[in-house]
Amino acid sequence: MVGLKDMFGGCGAPDSFLGLRRADIGALEADIVIFGADCATPYRSVGAYCSGGPAAIRAGSAAYAGDPAKVNFDLGGPILPGGVRAVDAGDAAVDPSDPPGNRARIEAMTSAILSAGAVPVLLGGDDSVPIPLLAAYADHGPITILQIDAHIDWRDEVEGERWGLSSTMRRASEMAHVERIIQVGARGVGSARMDALEAAQAWGAHLIPAHELDADGIDRALDLIPHGTQVVICFDCDALDPSIMPAVIAPTAGGLTYGQTLRLIRGVAKKARIAGFDLVEFMPSSDRNDAGAVLAAQLLTTVLGLIGRQAATSR
Repeated sequence: MVGLKDMFGGCGAPDSFLGLRRADIGALEADIVIFGADCATPYRSVGAYCSGGPAAIRAGSAAYAGDPAKVNFDLGGPILPGGVRAVDAGDAAVDPSDPPGNRARIEAMTSAILSAGAVPVLLGGDDSVPIPLLAAYADHGPITILQIDAHIDWRDEVEGERWGLSSTMRRASEMAHVERIIQVGARGVGSARMDALEAAQAWGAHLIPAHELDADGIDRALDLIPHGTQVVICFDCDALDPSIMPAVIAPTAGGLTYGQTLRLIRGVAKKARIAGFDLVEFMPSSDRNDAGAVLAAQLLTTVLGLIGRQAATSR
């Protein structure tokens, strides 16, 4: 990877994703706003184990940062359409010893972005980070959640903590503005017990495990999304197969390929409005030669392009 950024004409080590303009959360004029959070509610046993995730993903975009007019062949056109305003608002201030304060700050940043008429894109950070992101849609719903993840995250509590990474979809299901939850990619053995699976099924969550994707699983997931609805995509890096995404805490064989992931997210964009996106569970200490960071940046760049195209056509 040495020198690749120079060959691609990248801007070096960007202090924002893709070298996008930095913006103050209190004065937003944008269509898309990226921000990060290292953690929200860590468990005592593992702490803020994804600390540094947002910074690593930003660094992963260095090879093609600085010129949004470059062609993204995942989309067949420029990274961002002309006139689309995408900015990076930096990271929420988080403190592992202050989970309620972390959640409040993440929710407040998300609310400010939504109130400005922009789409929030959150870089994490562990999988407790999406809970306050989703809570911020209370006055901007209803929403459909598409979770792409190796785990279903329906445990009611872990180590006495109800707002941690294993409870993300359980807490989302309790939000009145969440209309439906579609979960794609579960596989192997995680922390879920039968009571968690039964709670998801009783609520009405639609679960499509990873082993069904090669058949009709992606089409089934897309069929569950009504035309024109608002979809918030919660993407956990461990949804991807560990052969291409090593930077996770619980690598599990049988994950999504990059192509399957693009087909699914592009399919959402054709049917519905992507109203938010989070990319979480990126663990820098487990990465190999920055391969995971570069892949995460590539995926996020394509997602920004899809959101940007929706913004351009809605004007």
